[in-house]
Amino acid sequence: MKKILLLVVFVGLGQLLMAQTNGTISGFVQDETGSPIPFASVILNGTSFGAATGEEGKYQFSAPSGSYTLTISAVGFTAIDRQITVRGGQLINVPLVELKATEEELNTVTVTGARSEYKVDKPSNSLRLNTPLIETPQNIQVITGELLNDQQVIDMSDGVLRNVSGASRLEHWGNMYARVNMRGSRAGAFRNGMNVTSNWGPLNEDMSFVSHIEFVKGPAGFMMSNGEPSGIYNVVTKKPTGQTQGAVNFTVGSYDLYRGTLDLDGKLSKNGKLLYRLNVMGQTQNSFQDYNFTNRYSIAPVLSYQLDEDTKLTLEYAYQHAKMANVGSAYVFSTEGYGIYDQSFTIAEPGLDPTNVDDHSVMANLQHQINKNWKVTGQLAYFNYSMEGSSMWLNGIEGTNLLRYVSIWDALNESTYGQVYLNGEVKTGSVNHRILTGLDMGTKEYMADWSQSHQLDSEEMPFDTDNPSYGFPANGLPQFDRSKSLKQRANTSAITQSYTGFYAQDELGFFDNDLRLTLAGRYTYVSQNSYGETVDESQVTPRVGLSYSFDSQTSVYALFDQSFVPQTGVLRGGEKPKPITGNNIEFGMKRDFFNGKWSTGLSVYRILKNNQLVPDPEDPNNQYSLQLGQTRAQGVEFDARGELAPGLVLVANYAYTDSEITKDTREDQVGNLVPGFSKHLANAWLTYKLNEGTLKGFGVSAGFTFQGDRSTWNWPGDGQMELPNYFKLDGGLSWENNNLTIRANVFNILDKYLYSGSAYATYYYYQAEAPRNARLSLGFKF
Repeated sequence: MKKILLLVVFVGLGQLLMAQTNGTISGFVQDETGSPIPFASVILNGTSFGAATGEEGKYQFSAPSGSYTLTISAVGFTAIDRQITVRGGQLINVPLVELKATEEELNTVTVTGARSEYKVDKPSNSLRLNTPLIETPQNIQVITGELLNDQQVIDMSDGVLRNVSGASRLEHWGNMYARVNMRGSRAGAFRNGMNVTSNWGPLNEDMSFVSHIEFVKGPAGFMMSNGEPSGIYNVVTKKPTGQTQGAVNFTVGSYDLYRGTLDLDGKLSKNGKLLYRLNVMGQTQNSFQDYNFTNRYSIAPVLSYQLDEDTKLTLEYAYQHAKMANVGSAYVFSTEGYGIYDQSFTIAEPGLDPTNVDDHSVMANLQHQINKNWKVTGQLAYFNYSMEGSSMWLNGIEGTNLLRYVSIWDALNESTYGQVYLNGEVKTGSVNHRILTGLDMGTKEYMADWSQSHQLDSEEMPFDTDNPSYGFPANGLPQFDRSKSLKQRANTSAITQSYTGFYAQDELGFFDNDLRLTLAGRYTYVSQNSYGETVDESQVTPRVGLSYSFDSQTSVYALFDQSFVPQTGVLRGGEKPKPITGNNIEFGMKRDFFNGKWSTGLSVYRILKNNQLVPDPEDPNNQYSLQLGQTRAQGVEFDARGELAPGLVLVANYAYTDSEITKDTREDQVGNLVPGFSKHLANAWLTYKLNEGTLKGFGVSAGFTFQGDRSTWNWPGDGQMELPNYFKLDGGLSWENNNLTIRANVFNILDKYLYSGSAYATYYYYQAEAPRNARLSLGFKF
């Protein structure tokens, strides 16, 4: 940690001194439709100074004082020149540049107001679609890095989901990983277009190396069909922008939170072909509960090289390390109900060894622009997640007396991925075609050792929740045997999967592309082994979408898409279980306001999920499974994000979710609700920043989260309590100029006792959230 902080200080001082003699040039490049142009070249003629625009069309770089000709160009567009003057220590904001996709000379530029930092118009390249979001026949929401910074979000489980309708997180295992539920089931976890979902993972991404996060609601055949029909979230990591810049940020907060981040972005060659991005983070944090803590650090270097005018190679590595208290020690158990004890109450034992996680990922991405209409992209990736630790649970509970036990939890999760996909656009007569086709392959292997356990308490000396005693459990602390390798200890406790998918899509545009018909299909083959049970399945899943634009800011759409999930298990009749199949029918409307700065979307959907396996309730040995008939999730979702007026930005969403069993071999189960969601979920985050006057740069923010009729793992049994409604209020103050940002946020302003949990058997278990707490951050850009 000390080395990281020293690196931050020395690099920051060096960059600061250099910044005094240089000026900074920044701007935005878009096409005629108002969409940003990524990877456009911005060069000062006759020099080696310049940059490439990022995913959102923005650029920024430094150059010595002087007068220059600034040339902006991109493949398929006509280049333009601008005359600028650079002065040392000053920021030059170049008026917005609009490039035309013609051969004609462009002698003027278009100047518009500032664009919203909370709204984007196109998904990332890793989402594969080459269609503006307003034209895409599906509910896709993008959470920008600027919004996450304003909310002081530090990892994937730390408030991200308040920014998208209907998404909630199940509380299992603290903040070790994000288990996102939406539309009645678990959402698939992706990183840069790679399906990294596993039974226990991936480790929460730290926001220090995250650019933005994309949520795709419902099946998404263009990304996968081997997964739950609820949808996916795609974490997009930061890439080099070609701008020579950097940022440091220090955060302190309640419960001994100390966090530092460094973000360096620049060129390694004078011609700007070889670029780099480096993000480093170090963090320590205790908890409002004694003996619980989470310490983390990460490093994420990225290199990109422009092989020629049309070909770019990007190499990326990310390493995250987490050291935390025993997994499961944040839970509280009670026979009386939820929230029985003070929020600081814990069942954790201070002498237990911590859990350590090391998460590595390596990615290579090659993009080649064949011509102005066709582009091919190839990706390779390797992920390695290793864990050494233990988890805590109960062997028994009677009144206030608990019998706690600790089991070993060592795990290894390895996966490799390969993808190649082609985007193109062509016309046949008056019909426009947006083509997407690709091949997607991957292998995953997860193995774990849960075979060793240790009873902490005895019936003669239980853990008394009314009079807890720590440090001296009746049976002492565990000493697990790790003399053999994990592979030897795991035996049959392994899950392996390999899959191959081929996807083809044609989006046909009629009437000057106002009416768009999407016809697509995906063939997916999956072979997997789960705890000794094997299955080989393949299936073709169709996708049909229809979208119509009334004007450039209003569209309506309809969608049908499918997914499937192979399953392993033993049925009483001896036959193999059928795969889960999911069908999504969705209708929606999208509307932009205020010259495209504020977007809204309304969607109505119904997902039918067939053949899900559950444990056979008549089998006391848990050997057999039952195959359910059908569950149905249906609901309404509304999302709005962007700038309402200069300086006034709002993100708001609401979702109504209704999920129930509609067909089952057990008649008494038909009509029962499916747990794991809240029927009503609403969020809002409002920010106002002053753009002029004495208090220029000052901002104030406020937001809330509401969950009504909620459940997590299970609905309560007869006579058991339901979870109460949930309401949390947060807010903050900030001040910033071109280089310095000061931000202070307060969470749970009303100091409510908040928790999530579940009724189980004869007792309840829950995890409390922190009482009122705060964070203060200081950031400097150079």
